[in-house]
Amino acid sequence: MTIATRRIALFSLVVVVLAAAGGAYFYATDGRAKESRKAEARKGGTSRAVLIGTTAAQPLTLEIYEEVVGSLENVMDPKISAEVAGRVTRVLGFTGKKVKRGELLAEIDAADFEIQSRGDVAEIKRLQALLANQERVVERQQKLVGQGFISQNALDDALAQRSVLREQLSAARARADSTGRSLGKTKVVAPIDGEIETQVVAQGDYVKVGDPLFSLVGTQRMRAHLRFPESATNRIRPGLKVRLESPAAPGRPIESAIDEIRPTVSAGNRALDAIVRFDTDHGGFRGGGSVNARVVIEVKRDALMVPEHSVVLRPAGKVVYVVSNGRVAQRPVETGLKQDGLQEIVKGLAPGEVIATDGAGFLSDGAAVTLASRKGAVQ
Repeated sequence: MTIATRRIALFSLVVVVLAAAGGAYFYATDGRAKESRKAEARKGGTSRAVLIGTTAAQPLTLEIYEEVVGSLENVMDPKISAEVAGRVTRVLGFTGKKVKRGELLAEIDAADFEIQSRGDVAEIKRLQALLANQERVVERQQKLVGQGFISQNALDDALAQRSVLREQLSAARARADSTGRSLGKTKVVAPIDGEIETQVVAQGDYVKVGDPLFSLVGTQRMRAHLRFPESATNRIRPGLKVRLESPAAPGRPIESAIDEIRPTVSAGNRALDAIVRFDTDHGGFRGGGSVNARVVIEVKRDALMVPEHSVVLRPAGKVVYVVSNGRVAQRPVETGLKQDGLQEIVKGLAPGEVIATDGAGFLSDGAAVTLASRKGAVQ
């Protein structure tokens, strides 16, 4: 055998020995891996448990409602006009100003009415003096008639003069009252609590009776118009509870009720107009604005409600996963109404049963689970 032949034979032997050693190591390692997986399976497979959230199915009072967007208007929006003629001497009200009932808005020159008032007072005093004198005349003539010194005709004439003076005094007092009222009308005051929408008059303007001065809106008493399709006639009726919320003041709802329903359907859009009157103590509700309304049509008590995402669609239909002893059982259910992220369960689940919520979509019947606490810690 030559040297080259011996080298080839030696190389082949080394290759065979290395291959045998590698195979033995592979089979030994694979065997240990299989034994490890079998051991984990015998321990219950906790490493494959699904982390889920849970909740208990509880019966709740369910409000069946319809939502609609309505419009607002002010119930009280008086137009303030001049009640006497004259020159405007002072203006205190302006657009956007919030006012209280009786607050002074403007003044009209009252000099002429003050002069007239002094004249009325003087006339009343004159007639009072004449009447007092005539009373004394009547008293004397009554005595003289009784003594036979004068005739009854003279007494009758004195009595008639006294009656005339009494009526004249009544008329003078009435004129004084009228002048006093006119004098009071020179001070323009707010008839209601509200806000000035428009200021028409300016200081120095001459106004006649009936000329507009201010437009005022009452911001507390409001009216909402809720328009429903004509098909809602049988569902919408007076007395239904309404929850109103303004886009300008989210999170500050007002509870009220439908006061009345317009007897006719709007010719423009064939809509049914339900009217809601309510009071508000903040500026979120404004006339001409919109309002979001939720009208409670019916109240359903003891409705079994669960989170909407706890109901999963499977080949068997809609199911929930009931949790018990670290595992879940698939439970087919029949569902009802869906509202505010909750789903009504009509059939298939009992009150108080604990079901999977978060992670329910990754479960299967009999799967092992790990429960997450409310703070997110694993239990």
